Formats: sequence, C-alpha cells, structure tokens
Amino acid sequence: MRITNILLAATLAASALPVLAQVSVNINVPGIVQLPPPAPRYESLPRPRPGQVWVPGYWQWNERAYAWHPGYFVAARPNYAYAPGEWVRDDGGWRWREGNWRRAERRERREHDRYDDHDGDGDRPGGHHCPPGQAKKGRC
Repeated sequence: MRITNILLAATLAASALPVLAQVSVNINVPGIVQLPPPAPRYESLPRPRPGQVWVPGYWQWNERAYAWHPGYFVAARPNYAYAPGEWVRDDGGWRWREGNWRRAERRERREHDRYDDHDGDGDRPGGHHCPPGQAKKGRC
C-alpha cells in the first residue's frame, strides 16, 4: 500500500513537469517580437510634393515573419514635423514605435528665449527662475 502511494505521487509529479516547462516557454509579451527586424530596404525618394511629407518604408511584423511596407506620402501638418516609426529594443525583444507628428520648433524663437532675458527685468514669469523640466528643453 505504501509503495503504491509513493508510485502514484511520483507519477503525478513527473506528469506535471512537462506542463510547467511548456507554460514557461510559450509566454509571450504582447507587442514584442523576438526576431530582430531586417535592415531597411533602400527606396529611392520620389520627387517632393507640395503639402505632402514622405513616410519611409519599414518592416512590419505579421505574427509569423517580417513583411516590407513601402513608403508613402501623407498630408503635411502646419507647424509640425513627421518623426518616422522605428523598431526599438524592449523587454528582450523588439517593439515597433509608430511614427508621429511633433511640434516643429522655430529657431528664431528659441534664440530669442535663450539670449534676450539677461537683464533680469522679469520678462519671463519669475525673472531668472527656470520651471522644472524646462532647462532640458532649452527654454531657460
């Protein structure tokens, strides 16, 4: 009777091991691709179009493999610049970061902010005080 219980316990323990191993191998983090993307393909740039911005082609993951998505034109947005998407390393794999529109900075405005308020007359709120996070943005 004792040997039967020991054999039964050993059989149950042995049958549970492959299940645990299978679960740990098949865990996927959503949005993470384990294979690195191939090098970007060369695309000859088409002629610029007025009011349009060129979005370069990129490798797109389709749950099985990478497929090339060719470049295309999108309508330009006033005072914005397009930042193309890119593959970035993340959590031991690769994640696609979508392209987006970023506010375009005007150089003459930046230069004015940087050099014109040295007399301390308080043109800026707080005189020479720089609010948190603004120094990194070049605004102080």
